[in-house]
Amino acid sequence: MDLEAWVLAHEWMIRTGAFVGVFALVALWETLSPRRVRLLPRALRWRSNLAIVLINTALVRLFFPLAAVGMAALSAEQGWGLLHYFSVPFWLAVPLAVVAMDFVIWLQHVMVHAVPALWRLHRVHHADLDYDLTTGTRFHPLEIVLSMGIKFATIALLGAPVLAVVIFEILLSACAMFNHGNIRLPAALDRALRWFLVTPDMHRVHHSVEDDESNSNFGFNLTWWDRLFGTYREQPRAGQLGMIIGIHGHTDPHEVAHLGGMLTLPFKGQITDYAINRRPFAEPDAGASH
Repeated sequence: MDLEAWVLAHEWMIRTGAFVGVFALVALWETLSPRRVRLLPRALRWRSNLAIVLINTALVRLFFPLAAVGMAALSAEQGWGLLHYFSVPFWLAVPLAVVAMDFVIWLQHVMVHAVPALWRLHRVHHADLDYDLTTGTRFHPLEIVLSMGIKFATIALLGAPVLAVVIFEILLSACAMFNHGNIRLPAALDRALRWFLVTPDMHRVHHSVEDDESNSNFGFNLTWWDRLFGTYREQPRAGQLGMIIGIHGHTDPHEVAHLGGMLTLPFKGQITDYAINRRPFAEPDAGASH
């Protein structure tokens, strides 16, 4: 059995093991060295945030029984994708596919902030009043379905190898928990890591209630895309401890920290002409409304 066949046969076990291991490590880190003081009880938030993970996992298995790795196997069997068309050698195809999928996820993240209807789904993720590793796992089920569709199309277009897809899926999960962690890194280490890896302090800026700050630092793994396209922001104006996390107007724990409220949040309020480039920061005394 070659490497790809072995990975395909054990994909679920590999990904589950990686998720549990990273979750335990970051959870312990948060307990021993928290970056910020929590506003809500951890048990309340974790119960709801992890419940939505279970719902999303069940939905993905129901509607996408092949999963992303199955699409990669099918693409290889049919010879679909650019990497197959140009006969890119396996040793090069794997890292190219991982980096390309990282870029697509970055683009997708920008898109769900820029399109009003998609922002309504994505704001479930941003409405968390605290910021810890479970924030990185809470997404509305409809956004997960949309994300899976984009992922399948990307895999087929690229012809991404099975190994690349498994590596990417593990990175996606691990980095989401790490960079949403309520953890502190030494300043020098944080600065060094930011040249290639999204750190908790870097991504936390993206969860600010201030619109111009939340429309920055879209990356989940590689920092290159934010730096290249001008969406990188080093720190929030109020500092890491002074910044407010969440979304203006959504501070009721029943709406943002309970499962029922999270599931119905996208369907509340009116769809406005909100666009990503129309949300500048304005000082409170300037009379601007959020």
